[in-house]
Amino acid sequence: MAQAGAAFNNNVAVAYECLSAGGRRKRPGLDGRTYSELLRRICRDGRAPEEVVAPLLRKVQCRDHEAVPLSVFRAGTLTCFVLLEFVARAGALFQLLQDPAAAGADRRVGQAVLDTLEGALQASDAAAPARFLEAGSRLGPDSLALALDRAVGGARRPSAPMTREEFLERAAALFIAKVKPVG
Repeated sequence: MAQAGAAFNNNVAVAYECLSAGGRRKRPGLDGRTYSELLRRICRDGRAPEEVVAPLLRKVQCRDHEAVPLSVFRAGTLTCFVLLEFVARAGALFQLLQDPAAAGADRRVGQAVLDTLEGALQASDAAAPARFLEAGSRLGPDSLALALDRAVGGARRPSAPMTREEFLERAAALFIAKVKPVG
């Protein structure tokens, strides 16, 4: 894990230097326009839906004329990559919840999973390393099974299914709420 972090930091530094290099018509330094375009391309190439990505980009982009320091560049690119991974895992989770006979997942079950995810993300506000243990335990099979049992054991009245798009948007919103805006 430490090697992956070091490799990522090295790659970020190289990318930052390449993007910051002055050319014949450009002064040295990374501007907000180039940085913001890179973030959009990362998210687009990661195939995250625009409606999922747009709120994050509003938080981490810089104004076109602003100079972007390496620390902001690193944080923004890392956040985009983490969001892409988060959305991919949320999509895989939704696939497990999805009812093949319906046009989505049972709304109560989807909401129970989102509530459990929100609780785990709130637990991550605590001091490290205990926060990871608590967040992990909230997302463990026992906690999820309990939440799903409660959801399914509740009222038996039918409800409109939760679509994949709705699930991903709501899951991403939980993640994005934790991201601190640039500036």
